[in-house]
Amino acid sequence: MKKSVFIKITFLFIIGIPCSIKAQKAPENWYNLDLVNDKVYGVSSNKAYETILKGKTSKQVIVAIIDAGTQIDHEDLKDHIWINKNEIPGNGIDDDHNGYIDDINGWDFIGGKTEDIFHDNFEITRIYGKYKSIFENNPDAAKHDPKHFKIYDLSKNAFFTKYNETKKKSDELGEIKDWLERMENEFKDKVISLEDVNAFPVNDSILTQYKLTLYKSMDKGTSFLEVKKSVDTRYEANNNKLIYHLNVDYNSRSIVGDNYDDSSERFYGNNDVKGPQARHGTHVAGIIGAIRNNSIGVDGVADNVLIMVLRAVPDGDERDKDIANAIRYAAENGASIINMSFGKAFPYDKKVVDDAVRFAVSKDVLFIHAAGNDHLNLDKEGYRFPNSNYENGKGNAKSNWIVVGAINSNGMPGSFSNYGKKMVDVFAPGVSINSTVPEGKYTKLNGTSMATPVVAGVAAMIRSYYPELSAKQVKKIILKTVYTPNTEVPTPGNEKVFISWENLCKTGGIVNAYEALKSIH
Repeated sequence: MKKSVFIKITFLFIIGIPCSIKAQKAPENWYNLDLVNDKVYGVSSNKAYETILKGKTSKQVIVAIIDAGTQIDHEDLKDHIWINKNEIPGNGIDDDHNGYIDDINGWDFIGGKTEDIFHDNFEITRIYGKYKSIFENNPDAAKHDPKHFKIYDLSKNAFFTKYNETKKKSDELGEIKDWLERMENEFKDKVISLEDVNAFPVNDSILTQYKLTLYKSMDKGTSFLEVKKSVDTRYEANNNKLIYHLNVDYNSRSIVGDNYDDSSERFYGNNDVKGPQARHGTHVAGIIGAIRNNSIGVDGVADNVLIMVLRAVPDGDERDKDIANAIRYAAENGASIINMSFGKAFPYDKKVVDDAVRFAVSKDVLFIHAAGNDHLNLDKEGYRFPNSNYENGKGNAKSNWIVVGAINSNGMPGSFSNYGKKMVDVFAPGVSINSTVPEGKYTKLNGTSMATPVVAGVAAMIRSYYPELSAKQVKKIILKTVYTPNTEVPTPGNEKVFISWENLCKTGGIVNAYEALKSIH
């Protein structure tokens, strides 16, 4: 893999990010709508229910969501949460003998007996930390183990590039944060105006530049307090990268209590499927399976679905051992689709994940995976992990694997979305997607993390109404029936350069449930 991959790829994309493409305000439920009828680039799921599927019976399908956790008692989700009927709740016994005690709605692979992991490192931090004591200032070790030294050297370079970049950003945000606090204290008895901002002194180029940004934001109607809150949030998020993601001395694994070096170990964790931060996973769950036509909240894409919750993605990079175990759990317990709205730039133990994927493929499971939010051409920049290619070129799971990029309601690729004619299969709605979040609320998020469950929902529709179809057949149907815009669009990350749809992804198009279901007749 190219060294540039380590430097350029953002190592966590489970948090939705803004799209800079200007678009008309989309309807609340636009991802379910139809281009002809509603003038937005939704996947036409509502149209499919109203026409092709009207009056048809369906079979309930299980979709496993591997994520950071999900609020299972959300009013718009609770009736669509998978229940392990072979387990007696709360008795502290593994009733179904599957190795997991009281796994009623799924399992938490990043939890321990008394608490759950929230933050974790980036994978490059863990790899650099692992080999640092072996190879640092020890040329003899490098000679005796050139393979692992190469991994160490690459991870070290990537780590310090990312660390220095993050530290610089943290220092800048800290300076801006302090300046805003001084201004707030100066004018604490009044609402801060544009005149106050203009008059408040600055003493370096960073604050001079930011003062102009603040002035422009307030001139457009954003209040001083709103701007300050945004800066505080960005500072905390960036600082957390230094405290957790890029701290080689931080080790969250003591919380779990497993033998982390034993990748074959399967039975650890707890049954708390919500965890400390369930915003992302709850949002993903709502896109797939929020209860349709109940006059509250939002409508999920699939109408006869059960959500199996598998918690394995922290604030930081997921660990291969946990992902492998989540995949195996899903496949063993009846999931026919696995939604994976996560990814990273470098693997730790790809083999253990590959083995789990092989097992899931043998159980006829379809994987739906997010392309990532780094606005990269993955054909040039290399693989994300996990992926469908097995280690050392020993086959692949491509026939059971769909990689998804994100569009906005105008049919433009999200400015954040990764793309690639070979590496990305399709695009789907992923900008300004309204869905469920914890505490019974709803919000709009952006990201390929949101586009992925849209496709998972379409796959669930197909498998629900046509259960005789295999995962491979469902993938073929979805890819062959995409809507293919005959236009050039701004390239993600470089909007001044236009790109054809055939170069954005393998199919050159946008997923469409109506066309997919129509093709089955």
